[in-house]
Amino acid sequence: MNMREQILQALDALQPEHLEVLDESHMHSRGQQTHYKAIIVSPVFGGLNAVKRHQKVYASLGELMGQFHALALHTYTPEEWTEQGVAPASPTCKGGSQHDHT
Repeated sequence: MNMREQILQALDALQPEHLEVLDESHMHSRGQQTHYKAIIVSPVFGGLNAVKRHQKVYASLGELMGQFHALALHTYTPEEWTEQGVAPASPTCKGGSQHDHT
């Protein structure tokens, strides 16, 4: 099971109504699975600010957190997702990954 699949499996604990995990490593590191973007729509985020939502995600990922460099989180309640319907695009990498060897 690759890292993306492991992240998907771990985030299933949040009972998402919508879940996407995108491997964005190609934008940052050469040939390594290091950068991901997660779009998570779950009722468990109701009434929580961004910090609390991210803490729930980190808790679900547990030890996986130490196995990749970056995870961009976009967390929504079902109502927020209905209004917005799309997560923002990821910015272009500015470098600085410990995995880049120049």
